[in-house]
Amino acid sequence: MTDIQFRRLVISLLALNTFLICALAGAGLVYLRTDPPPAVTRMPLAGEQLSKDDREAFQRAMNDARRTVRQTSLEARQARIEAAALMGEPELDAKALASALDRARRAEIAVRAATEDRAVEFAQGLPLEARRRLAEGLLAREAPRPATK
Repeated sequence: MTDIQFRRLVISLLALNTFLICALAGAGLVYLRTDPPPAVTRMPLAGEQLSKDDREAFQRAMNDARRTVRQTSLEARQARIEAAALMGEPELDAKALASALDRARRAEIAVRAATEDRAVEFAQGLPLEARRRLAEGLLAREAPRPATK
């Protein structure tokens, strides 16, 4: 390698390294200056504002209600899977699709009704103040959420 070739190699490597260092510095600046993404907050649970004992009893009651309708919930899931499969077929069978979606909807309504019935049974055993706290929790779940970008 001649002296001129060596100098050209060194100069080109210095230029390349300069560009790489500037690119890394620019990326670091962009990273540091961007705002962190907003924290993802979970939805409040209806029974969170109850006392510890009432909250645990409420959670047990809701778990029991979900356990009793587990088969119905699985039927709803299976109907949704069937509906998705029907939508993916080359020839859309609208009647079969509507039937699968109807089965899913009916099963989901049955699950919700059973869960709400169990919540009503639980609320009957609560004193007025605890029922008010439970109602506040229900309203907090339904409160409008701030708009996201």
